[in-house]
Amino acid sequence: MSHEPEQAPYGSWKSELAARDVARGAALPEWLDFVGEEVWWTESLPHDGGRNALVRRGPDGAPQEVLPPGWNVRSGFDEYGARPWLPLSGHPGDGIVFTHWGDQRVHRWRPGSRPEPVSPAGPPHAVHRYGDFAVVGTEVWCVRQTVPTAARRDGSAGPRRELVALPLDGSAAEHPEAVRVLAAGHRFMTGPRVAPGGRKVAWLGWNHPDMPWDSTELMVADISPEGRVLPPVRMTGGGGRSVAQVDWATDGSGRLFAVTDPDGWWNLHEITPDGGVRNLCRRTEECAEALWRIGSRWFLPLRDGGIALLTGVGERRLVHLAPDGTQSVVDPEGPYTEWSSPATDGRRIAGVAAGPAHRPAVVLVDPGGKGTEILRAPAHEHTALSATPFRRSYRAPGGEEVYAHVHPPHNPAYRGPDDELPPFLVLAHGGPTNRVPMIPHPHITYFTSRGIGVLDVQYGGSTGYGRAYRDRLRGGWGVVDVQDCATAVRGLIAEGLADPRRIAIRGASAGGWTAAASLIAEPELYRAAALHFPVLDADTWRLTTHDFESRYAETLIGGPPGNGDRYTQRSPVHGASSIRAPFALFQGAQDAICPPRQAEQLLERLDGARTAYDYEVFEGEGHGFRRAETVAHTLRTELRLYARVFGFTPAPE
Repeated sequence: MSHEPEQAPYGSWKSELAARDVARGAALPEWLDFVGEEVWWTESLPHDGGRNALVRRGPDGAPQEVLPPGWNVRSGFDEYGARPWLPLSGHPGDGIVFTHWGDQRVHRWRPGSRPEPVSPAGPPHAVHRYGDFAVVGTEVWCVRQTVPTAARRDGSAGPRRELVALPLDGSAAEHPEAVRVLAAGHRFMTGPRVAPGGRKVAWLGWNHPDMPWDSTELMVADISPEGRVLPPVRMTGGGGRSVAQVDWATDGSGRLFAVTDPDGWWNLHEITPDGGVRNLCRRTEECAEALWRIGSRWFLPLRDGGIALLTGVGERRLVHLAPDGTQSVVDPEGPYTEWSSPATDGRRIAGVAAGPAHRPAVVLVDPGGKGTEILRAPAHEHTALSATPFRRSYRAPGGEEVYAHVHPPHNPAYRGPDDELPPFLVLAHGGPTNRVPMIPHPHITYFTSRGIGVLDVQYGGSTGYGRAYRDRLRGGWGVVDVQDCATAVRGLIAEGLADPRRIAIRGASAGGWTAAASLIAEPELYRAAALHFPVLDADTWRLTTHDFESRYAETLIGGPPGNGDRYTQRSPVHGASSIRAPFALFQGAQDAICPPRQAEQLLERLDGARTAYDYEVFEGEGHGFRRAETVAHTLRTELRLYARVFGFTPAPE
């Protein structure tokens, strides 16, 4: 028996997806790898304080923790993290190495035992952080970051990064002199990629003020018979060319593969031992993302000489590049348009896959076989509530295209009044050099299932659309992103899809900057905002944030001191007195990337008599809320804000 949807005002629809459900389901699998025949991965547990568990598929098909209780497989490298674990061989009995969040030391674990440290405690007045591992004989090689606990603002005592070797026998745990420093030379480095046979090693490096998507250098060095890394040679990159990933061919030929962008798109290239460079998969598509976390992968060399590759424009499909150069989309009729965190055993490919109507799942495919095996299915509760998003592009005043994903209001039990257009919430993603996949996100469904549409804007500067689109934000942060969000909103309104009097904007981190700046630049367009751990003052941010992003503003806004006025003009704190729309501001007390002082500065400069706001600081939270109670509370607070401003009564949860 079918039931006609009930007609009810937008925003008032009763949804079975409660805020606590969103918090519980916010975790995503990532950092996949093969351990023998099995695939293991990390998974955040919001109900356990956001701890990252290492899990495998259990006998009942549900995720099963691998390590003893309490271990947190997560690296603090560069604040955003790095690949935190690695199997030591193809034999499960040899165990794994991993970084534990609680002490940031590297530990070795074998089945049936407790993890034991293989790296020493940090030196006095500093902390060591590790990630992106490789096994070389009786050692594990990785990248190490040393962070002084009292670094001077001029950067002279700032963090340093170097490749190091840790003995797997654990001797360095009590004797730091047993750690061998292998290589250094750049302010920032990825972990080592060791060639089959162990005679060469490659890595990526870059220096301030570049970010890794601006310019990186691919370094290659010989390894001596004694295991020393000899002086490296730059093979490609630098000079405004970005290399996002590097790895070796599996056949021992010495061929090197790298994703780099000399033609404006991150494409897969082959680099021969004599320095020759050849594009293996020429596409006006991106075969990588911005390198926010060290050890991220977008291609995998296979045992037969083929390569698995993630590629697309505004999406990531899995492509198999055969040894003869033939290219084919893996499972072209399948539902998955977004692949991430791929891993291989040389033949099979595992990854996290999702699509417009499919939440992320851990899947296993064989390019030469048929079908896809689901190893970690997403939760099936409330799937009928998810809207099916669709793509839109709009023209900015200067003629540039602006990309966006539209998630319309959707709930099978309801429909809106015939004479009413829905309110819309604009999402400005973080980064800002980042993008958001077009898939059913629980926090989006929380709003769309209640009758509030969501417009997810991939503004200029977003990855996924080529270098030219990414570079639109150079020098334009606080202008281009704000204008592009407004362009997308006005395009949506012109299509008759949104109520122009009921538009709000939401952003986290750099997206919080865009949302706050939008309230100032577009006071007639936005009626409310939610700001999550935002950047609000460019000068305060560059002086107090972590090393990785400490000179990011020089690319986004311009290099001080000559652009000091521009920093002031762009920063939302300096225009705070003109904000009239009510907003909610959420901040993590332990945020090292956007410290709470910026939020306090904004509030001090508000015209308090004319601007209503909610401000909450959460102890134990950093940059990105991980605790279930925090996520649920902020969602409920946001909904109450939009209800007050847009004039609807939300249904009780």
